[in-house]
Amino acid sequence: MNILITGGAGYLGSVMTPHLLSKGHQVTVLDNFMFRQNSLADCCHYEGFQVIRGDCRDQATVKPLLKKADIIIPLAALVGAPLCNDDKEAAESVNHGAVKTLCELSSSDQRIIMPITNSGYGVGEEGKFCTEETPLRPITLYGKTKVAAEEAVLSRDNSVSFRLATVFGMAPRMRLDLLVNDFVYRAVNDRALLIFEGHFKRNYIHVRDIARVFEHAINNFESMKGQPYNAGLEEANLSKLELCTKIKEHLPKFVFVEAEVGEDPDKRDYIVSNQRLLNTGFETEWDLDRGIQELIKGYTIIRNTIYSNV
Repeated sequence: MNILITGGAGYLGSVMTPHLLSKGHQVTVLDNFMFRQNSLADCCHYEGFQVIRGDCRDQATVKPLLKKADIIIPLAALVGAPLCNDDKEAAESVNHGAVKTLCELSSSDQRIIMPITNSGYGVGEEGKFCTEETPLRPITLYGKTKVAAEEAVLSRDNSVSFRLATVFGMAPRMRLDLLVNDFVYRAVNDRALLIFEGHFKRNYIHVRDIARVFEHAINNFESMKGQPYNAGLEEANLSKLELCTKIKEHLPKFVFVEAEVGEDPDKRDYIVSNQRLLNTGFETEWDLDRGIQELIKGYTIIRNTIYSNV
């Protein structure tokens, strides 16, 4: 398959691109390399790999790339609430506008596989799992732009969307601002963490399982198309305090305390069912324990703060 990935040099793309190339696909990446990353350097030996430096909002750049694409994976985005709040206009034009344009420019035969986020669920009902039928109530600009992008994608017949849990794990374009990655980094380097509103829950998934779930959609597209799928670890609907307890199992000297006053500006709080995806035959390979062990090794190498979106 000929695959076009916008934003393919980012956190997800830096793992997904080499994974799909290793499976024999031809992959073209369009990225503006806004973080000056060299995350795809190791892909250059693949004859089927092409890379273009450019803006996913530029139709003159995008149109020629669409001509040969069988599958379009729009990863390009301003990811996370802080980055979106820093540039609201760009958040709207990249996260939603560029995806809408891809939908308009692509033919009905071309397939789009779109990642959005569990953030669309906002604040869930206590004790009730969010399914794909749960109303989307995003509470951040980031969540709102991704929900709008999903609506555009699923309005066409030949599409699949994945509502990704909070992603964790090492990647060539690393991010330290994601919750598990952040907490493990602090446990390794600071050995202490002050937590606000530790009861807030989320679902999690490893970045390599994200690459695998997109491959799964490519291989099972006809039976999966036309629907959104929650994508996360079924056994990992954990609160921040529960996550810290899990990290402490691997780093016994790690100390964490919940603040008695103050609050977390990030109000996302939900538990998620991934049963629809599991029913398609997909199984994750990376649990939290394996991912934490990987991160501990990675943070022996990484000791700075450039690996963040803000």
